[in-house]
Amino acid sequence: MKFKPANNIQDLQYFGEFGGVNPSISDSSTYTFLSAKTMFDTFEGNADGCYLYSRHSTPSNLYLGEALAAMEGTETANVTASGMGAITPVIMQLCGAGDHVVSSRTIYGGTYAFLKNFAPRFNVSTSFVDITKLDIVEAAITKNTKVLYCESVSNPLLEVADIAGLAKLAKKYNLKLVVDNTFSPLSISPAKLGADVVIHSLTKFINGSSDTVGGVICGTQEFINDLRSVNDGACMLLGSTMDSLRAASVLKNLRTLHIRMQQHSHNATFLAEKFQDLGLKTVYPGLASHPSHDIFKSMMNDKYGFGGMLTIDVGSLDKANALMELMQERNLGYLAVSLGFYKTLFSAPGTSTSSEIPEEEQAEMGLSDGLIRFSIGLDADIERTFNMMKTCMIDLEILKPELV
Repeated sequence: MKFKPANNIQDLQYFGEFGGVNPSISDSSTYTFLSAKTMFDTFEGNADGCYLYSRHSTPSNLYLGEALAAMEGTETANVTASGMGAITPVIMQLCGAGDHVVSSRTIYGGTYAFLKNFAPRFNVSTSFVDITKLDIVEAAITKNTKVLYCESVSNPLLEVADIAGLAKLAKKYNLKLVVDNTFSPLSISPAKLGADVVIHSLTKFINGSSDTVGGVICGTQEFINDLRSVNDGACMLLGSTMDSLRAASVLKNLRTLHIRMQQHSHNATFLAEKFQDLGLKTVYPGLASHPSHDIFKSMMNDKYGFGGMLTIDVGSLDKANALMELMQERNLGYLAVSLGFYKTLFSAPGTSTSSEIPEEEQAEMGLSDGLIRFSIGLDADIERTFNMMKTCMIDLEILKPELV
């Protein structure tokens, strides 16, 4: 039977301790034991169902982790306090001094900064490559490489990774393929395509209400156990633990993710097609003009579409800033970073979410000053939204009236 991630989430059943339809929240930082031996066994990782200390885990965090693992089709998952709190322990767990990472060159700015500027302090180096070209990826692999790292759909240029192709390379060279799936939850299931570890920033589409920061690592039971080890587990020792109250909140929102992603994708597809018809330089995986459109189509789960992220290039930073300010003034969205909110969010990534990447490298990868990244919202009347956006562009002379 075909893998259906939303069904996997909905098939999980949790009751609260008093019969509530939502699981009870564990509001404790530490847990008691009936015997000293059980405490010792729990420290050693040999007491299933026992809780030790909330930095290690809580019932609320395990409920959310189980639901996210079901969504991604992995054995289990570990939730963290942020997306970066998921990414950094994975790299540190898989790599030691002298090891090497091959990463996509177009990734979230915080991830880039960690790999480029911070990881070298521990003698972990990274080669940044065009992840869409498997021959270039393979050429970058060395005897010290331990990890292939990419985003399913890259931030902010929306390059699409050939996850199955990368998985074959990882297997060939005995590497771990780590995929950040933040931009495409439900639409793409990296683990089913061969990824070893799947990461999300829960802050974005999965939570969907821009009120919580969180992350998750989905993988094998063995790897998650390693991350949680009290002796040498990167999640346990680096301490990026999600709060139980936040975990419970994300779990509630996760249950509507399938509905939200369908609407995000529907609206983004509508706008991308309209923008492209107007002659705007538009990048969206759902457009046939996208260089990896067919690859995305071959990987995607039915119904959830091509995601809610698109970009347009209006030619200059001044024009980009003026357009975003005017759209916010006219209540078409918010000039803000992040994504996955019910309202459209827009930003110029070169001076915001990708500002950690040096300007010369931005230019080399095609990240221009005039690029605007849109996280398309859940607007009920997307045609009205488009017409209002078009009027903004005409008023700012980004579009010429006679050509519209």
